[in-house]
Amino acid sequence: MQLRQLNTFRTVAETLNITRAAERLNYAQSSVTEQIQSLEADLGVAVFDRSGRRLRLTAAGNRLVGYAERMLQLAEEARAAVAGMEDPAGELAIGAPETLCVYRLPSLLTRFRETHPNVRVLLRPGNRSQSRAGVREGSLDLCFTFGPPTTEPEFESMALASEAVVVVAPPGHPLTRMQEVSTAQLAGADFLVTEPGCSYRRMYDETLGTIHGPRPAVVAEVTSIGALRSCVAEGMGCALLPQIAVAADLARGALETVPWTDGRRETQLHVSWRAHGNPSPGLHPFLDTARELLGSPAM
Repeated sequence: MQLRQLNTFRTVAETLNITRAAERLNYAQSSVTEQIQSLEADLGVAVFDRSGRRLRLTAAGNRLVGYAERMLQLAEEARAAVAGMEDPAGELAIGAPETLCVYRLPSLLTRFRETHPNVRVLLRPGNRSQSRAGVREGSLDLCFTFGPPTTEPEFESMALASEAVVVVAPPGHPLTRMQEVSTAQLAGADFLVTEPGCSYRRMYDETLGTIHGPRPAVVAEVTSIGALRSCVAEGMGCALLPQIAVAADLARGALETVPWTDGRRETQLHVSWRAHGNPSPGLHPFLDTARELLGSPAM
């Protein structure tokens, strides 16, 4: 397989149209067709189904897409390294919960872009389980998560700043009118939670979900943090969330905090990456920027 063939294959796979692929690559259509045919001959399988009116990827073609991306990216990184470039280049895939994507990462990504313009960042929102799986499988270079760091030996982690955690309720909720609310008093309230595998769900499970005696009633499980906040604001119940996720709602009075006095008040933010393998050239410069902006303790 030649890199030129893989690049042509990737472009045809994206467009599913020989003419558009040729225009994008500035090749003659016959050249695109010849390269695809040579690639198929080398592999011994067809990567495109040409039997219908529209071009389609075969099962083999679908599987090849990911490999082609990785091989082309590795070639780009090798070219940059051999050329002696001081600034890293290539792609850096990042997984993070929705809240961080909205409230913490934009400033970090902007700073990183200013100092390392040749690195193309791919931001993939997802819960903790999804993000860690992506790092483990290699589709992500690193991920941000709330809570304790993973203990899996294939990961390395760095602690960043803690985030405040609050219980929020709709305006006028009886619990918001009290000076102090104990965990036992929260047991009589309705709660909304996120799906299993989410960091916020773990916060709930480790605090209110494990108390002795009566526990809060989980009335809804909501995947989207935005939808969950709206449901709380409309009066469905309370929720346990990082303060950054609800700061704007609190400021405009759409939500109110419950003065929970004996519960967990903060959660640790961590960034994790693979301990072994060939990291993206942008990984360690990005970790340096994250430590600078998000307040990591010294490593």
